[in-house]
Formats: sequence, structure tokens, C-alpha cells
Amino acid sequence: MNNSKRRILLVEDNPDDRELIQLALNELGILCEMIVMEDGQQAIDYLFGKRNRLENPEIILLDLKLPKLTGFEVLKLIRANTYTADIPVVLFTSSNIQADLLTGYQLGANSVITKPIESERFMECIKLMGAYWLSWNHPPPQ
Repeated sequence: MNNSKRRILLVEDNPDDRELIQLALNELGILCEMIVMEDGQQAIDYLFGKRNRLENPEIILLDLKLPKLTGFEVLKLIRANTYTADIPVVLFTSSNIQADLLTGYQLGANSVITKPIESERFMECIKLMGAYWLSWNHPPPQ
């Protein structure tokens, strides 16, 4: 797949975390479109609104604690829909409560990253994750 057509959906209400994530992905040098939503309802409206299904993001970076709809609620809707069920989802959470981590995986998260973590480590983590999902992984055929 052409890197210029790759999309990342970032659903994060914290502007500092959004900036760190975007900076880390920009440093990778991978050409992709970053779609940013600040709450769970915006993400659902984007994913299930009127648009071409071939424009699904390659990966969804989803904060757990969001306004309007939580990350758990968004994840449930993503996994319940045949058009979005296979999109990799990485949950970001400030919770280190085991029940939250377990729930994230039970609902179908591909990965769970706890925050806050020191910004250099966080950026390195995002770079590695972005390199994997955007460069090495082969998404399911449309």
C-alpha cells in the first residue's frame, strides 16, 4: 500500500498528548494522514459517517477517558461493525487498574499503553508502534 494513503485516527482529548503523538509520528518520516478527534462521539461520527470505507484508518490510537463516549464505548462499536472490526486499536490510558487493562483487551484492543510516561520513552514507544503498523504490518484486504 502507498504510504501517502495511510491514515491514523487519533482520538485524544489532551492537547499535550496529541502533540507528543503527532511529533513522534512525524519524526518517523512516514507519510500518512493524521485524523484527529477530541472526543468519542467525533470518532464514531467519522468512522460510521458518510465516507468511502476504503478510507478506513490503518490504525486507531484511542484514549480511554474521553468526553461524550469513553474509549471502551468507542472500541465496542468499532469491533461490532464489520467495516471497522479488523482495524488495529491501541488504547491509551492513565489507569493502571488491572480491571481496566483486562477490559480493554477483552473488548478487542490490540495493545494498551499506560500514561503518563516520560516523554522521551513515550515518543520512542509511539515511533516503534507507528513503524510496525504503518510500515511492516499488512492490513487485511478491503
